[in-house]
Amino acid sequence: MSTEEVVRLKNPVTERDHFNGREDGAVTLLEYGNFECVDCGRIFPIIKQVQKVLGNNLRFVFRHFPSVKTHPYAMRAAEAAEAAGAQGKFWQMHDELFAHQRFLEDQHLARYARRIWTFIGRANCFFSREAIS
Repeated sequence: MSTEEVVRLKNPVTERDHFNGREDGAVTLLEYGNFECVDCGRIFPIIKQVQKVLGNNLRFVFRHFPSVKTHPYAMRAAEAAEAAGAQGKFWQMHDELFAHQRFLEDQHLARYARRIWTFIGRANCFFSREAIS
């Protein structure tokens, strides 16, 4: 196979997506991920390594795919990541959630938010009073 094959995404990457790397990176790696999924957790350190190896040649895109029937905390974790993203902290929360993916109940999400978010008032609005105290 001597010719380069370019695969186009059916749903192109837009400004609504979360991505790391250069927008014009030679390679786009798109993950439809679930913070509670064991397989997504296993691939997390591999993606980190690929990012290091490829550097500016890689644009890594993450899209939420919380399958709540099998992962009851996945939706709430995705919402926490989006709330962090509203403050420009999506990737910090993304990494925190995968690093602690066995602990995604509200009290744990609140603790991660306190570690990451610059504006704890917004974290308090997101989580219930029971989880914050």
